[in-house]
Amino acid sequence: MCFSAVANFVGSGALAAIGVVTLTKVKHRRELLFASLPTLFAIHQFIEGFVWLGLDGILPPTVTHDMGAAFMLYAQGLLPFLLPLSVLLFEPDGAGRRRMVPFLVIGTGTTLYILWALTAFPTQVYEKANSIVYINRATNNTAVAVLYIIATCGSLFFSKVRAMVLFGIANLAILLTVMAFKRYAFTSLWCAYAAIASVIILAYFWRSSKIRPLIYVKPLWARA
Repeated sequence: MCFSAVANFVGSGALAAIGVVTLTKVKHRRELLFASLPTLFAIHQFIEGFVWLGLDGILPPTVTHDMGAAFMLYAQGLLPFLLPLSVLLFEPDGAGRRRMVPFLVIGTGTTLYILWALTAFPTQVYEKANSIVYINRATNNTAVAVLYIIATCGSLFFSKVRAMVLFGIANLAILLTVMAFKRYAFTSLWCAYAAIASVIILAYFWRSSKIRPLIYVKPLWARA
């Protein structure tokens, strides 16, 4: 997140509160992964707080390296897989879940490639204009970026759940804005603002309490 470790830690605390409330609204195990996203974002922002402390010289440089690696593991390595999987699980019928399969396949492939790249090539972590820059030469290219966007935003746009579509629109808007104005700090800034957008998830779980759980009766390949 921009500015400082304090901003990350305060943001993490606020997101953790949102995450806890969201999880209390879960009524079916299929909802659990999607409802966990605010909590996962809270942990993610908490980790980046330690990256800031390392960059500021308060903690040893090894902390910057280790916490930066942990931040990238979730931001680039796991999110392209977890997000489409969470949407697939949430979809109430076979037709909806089948629409998510291509995004999950793309996300899985992207995750495997990025996990390999993060272990095979060093990641640079440094501060620039009050933002943290994460650079890995194997993942910092247009092809990976396009696949990442398809996996993380595409599944949301094709969901039958309106709140997921709104979450996808918010994330795509944030992504394009960050790319236009602070592309060098894309990983840090997009994850921070995507975390803020997770308020949409809380709003959905809060307001849809009376219509959930959705009816999960058909297997993935059954006709809708």
